[in-house]
Amino acid sequence: MARKAVEQELSRDRILTEARQLFALHGYHALTMRSIAKSMGYSHGALYYHFSDKAELFYALVTEDFIMLLDRLKEMLKRTRLGDVAQLEKLMLEFIKFGLENPNHYEIMFMIKEPELKRYSRTEQAQCLDLFAAVVRSVISRHENSDKKMYSLPWSLFMSMHGFITYNIHYSQSYEDVKKLAEQHVKYICEGLHA
Repeated sequence: MARKAVEQELSRDRILTEARQLFALHGYHALTMRSIAKSMGYSHGALYYHFSDKAELFYALVTEDFIMLLDRLKEMLKRTRLGDVAQLEKLMLEFIKFGLENPNHYEIMFMIKEPELKRYSRTEQAQCLDLFAAVVRSVISRHENSDKKMYSLPWSLFMSMHGFITYNIHYSQSYEDVKKLAEQHVKYICEGLHA
């Protein structure tokens, strides 16, 4: 009985792993449960054992990816002091590193352009953005006139990281390829917080 449960769990993991690559490569609408199963050498019935439809499969991917990202960010935050610019720099670098080390995950989390799927990732995206915004706000709260920046600045900083990540994903750059550039990018951005 336990062996069967392990095999089923491995099958689910394999489905998620391969479906992530397929969604990133072909997009959401180009795939069907049948085409995903066929590319894996399964019957489509094997997929329906784990997921009721393509949207549920996609949502499982998104949820898994955001949990992984949030766990990484929270772990990094435990090792740093809230309110320090150095903490914000490390958080931004960790986010960039995650995006470039996991380009297929990142594309599914932040770059799929299907309107019907946006509702699936809004809660998870909001949790990620809220965590980031809390750190940004703790840093800028020490500056004069910070009230005016409390809501717009976290979004602007996030978009700067997102642009950096998507540009490098587009050109198939790994984090190691652009590590120094990422560090400079984050440093310049954080230096601007004092202005």
